[in-house]
Amino acid sequence: MPVYFRFKKFKLDIKVLYLGQTTAPTKMFLEAPLKLKLMRQNLLLKFKQTFILICILFFFSQLNAAAQKSAFNEAEFRDRVYACWLGKNIGGTLGMPFEGKTNINDITFYTNIKDGEPAANDDLDLQILWLKAMEENNCQVDAYILGEYWLKYIPVNWNEYGVGKANMKLGIMPPLSGEYNNAKWKKSNGAWIRSEIWACLAPGNPMLAAEFAWNDACVDHGCTDGTYAEIFTATLESAAFVEKDMNKLIQFALTTIPPDCLVTKAVNSALEAKKNGLTWEQARDAVITTTEDLGWFQAPRNVAFTLIGWLYGDGDFGKSICIAVNCGDDTDCTGATLGSIFGILYGTSIIPERWKAPIGDGIKTVATSGFEVPATLQILTDKTIAMQKKVAEFYKLPLTLTSGKTNLSKATKLLAIDETELSKIWQRSPYIITRNTNELLFTCDYAGTPEILSGGSKVLNISIENKTNKEKLISLNLKNVPAQYSVKGMPDGLLKISPNAKYNVALSFNASPGANNAKFIAEINDAGKTLEMQLGIISKKD
Repeated sequence: MPVYFRFKKFKLDIKVLYLGQTTAPTKMFLEAPLKLKLMRQNLLLKFKQTFILICILFFFSQLNAAAQKSAFNEAEFRDRVYACWLGKNIGGTLGMPFEGKTNINDITFYTNIKDGEPAANDDLDLQILWLKAMEENNCQVDAYILGEYWLKYIPVNWNEYGVGKANMKLGIMPPLSGEYNNAKWKKSNGAWIRSEIWACLAPGNPMLAAEFAWNDACVDHGCTDGTYAEIFTATLESAAFVEKDMNKLIQFALTTIPPDCLVTKAVNSALEAKKNGLTWEQARDAVITTTEDLGWFQAPRNVAFTLIGWLYGDGDFGKSICIAVNCGDDTDCTGATLGSIFGILYGTSIIPERWKAPIGDGIKTVATSGFEVPATLQILTDKTIAMQKKVAEFYKLPLTLTSGKTNLSKATKLLAIDETELSKIWQRSPYIITRNTNELLFTCDYAGTPEILSGGSKVLNISIENKTNKEKLISLNLKNVPAQYSVKGMPDGLLKISPNAKYNVALSFNASPGANNAKFIAEINDAGKTLEMQLGIISKKD
């Protein structure tokens, strides 16, 4: 009798004539569909088992990852960020009347204030602007971007502020803007006084805080002690969110700056004085002696004065900021920074009402314009918290905010320092201008001063790095080069850059006799997307 098998997959009906006795080949043929079915069932079972195992492993890996992360109760974190800004206002208001005086002061409370208002203080102004920059650039700011915000929103030209801005207006962008023609002020106080924003956005992540601080400070301080000072305060303040011991915090921050820099030497002189049982006045004298070659109104001395207030203040908020201010010099900055450190460490509970009430919750600006500033510290705090959450997500930070309890059991791991990356920060050249995207790194190395002699030449070394795994076709162009200059070495046509490779070219700019300064743009184009770099050359007459 005929036997039918239907192979659904191939839509075939196969008819087999059954003759009574089944031969071996016939038997195999008859049993094949059953065996295929069993094999399919076994494979399906194994797949299900494997899938379940993978899900279980993934589940436990996520539990383990969650366990490795530290958590900060959001309400507690908000209180400490608010106290940071409040301490900034209090210390700045206390010290403002004595700014620039080099003698020892003798104050114990506010003097000469307008009731209910803080003193205007650029220490806070610029940080509000940096928060705006972070909001408008998806958490990604660098020295070049911050330099553009300087030119657009900061009208004042005080000391290094003015030097950095003047250079950028000539096309000399960061970090060279903070290095060139800035011998007097590049080790001064303008940067370390504006570091709290980076600590609040990268709490318990000092390496990220250090990176932000470098990009901030180099705009008007280049690559020396003015910049190291901000790295010191930013990393200390970042660490202060997860570590409360004063001595540990100071020693930790010292590891984030070069051991032979002037900031390190000044801080160590204050620590040594305290260790040897000297008074705060004697500690002040020791710091002045250590930094006498540099002089007044410079970062190393004033960072150390700030720490003298902390070292000798016995943990008392008012006493500590008064000692810092009584050391003299850049008193609004020393008082304000120490006030912020106390706020980060302990929250609003450390700040007595007698210090809060006279100045209120408002914000007064003096150094910025052209955008809306938060009216109160409460609003500023809310904006800071919102930005911190975005930063934590974007950079995959190990410390997250939670509605639950604070858990800092992994704090030691949070404060781990990547010495290799840190060394790279210290060794960055002030002569290399950088534009950075997710796919390309575009740099110009001046290899020294941006100056050119009349009738002479200046070489700019251009580099384009392809950071992707795909080949790129890039065009390089120069725009707005003055007619008094000729350029040799420009490549023709599209540049084929292999995956994870660099293209380097040396461009020789030749100035005709009597040529003026040159301000121009180097532009790269990547499949219709352009990236511009402002450049400048300073003409020096014989």
